[in-house]
Amino acid sequence: MRNHMRTALTQAALMMATQRERPGDGLICHLDRGSQYAAEAYRNQLADMKATPSMSRTGCCHVNAPMQSFFHNHKVELVHQR
Repeated sequence: MRNHMRTALTQAALMMATQRERPGDGLICHLDRGSQYAAEAYRNQLADMKATPSMSRTGCCHVNAPMQSFFHNHKVELVHQR
């Protein structure tokens, strides 16, 4: 966790997750529509891993709603300590 959402942060998180979990071929990585995930550097990292990016269309918030809720609660409890 950091106080920014730059591409380098999402790249580091992806690298950490793949080193920890060691996914096999055919990994599908569902992405938010944020600019850090659409960035060329992040897309290249996925391509190097032979991972398939998956992004829902604009205005379709239902796909990410459960994870957005989880991370909101996580941030409130750990960062804001409420």
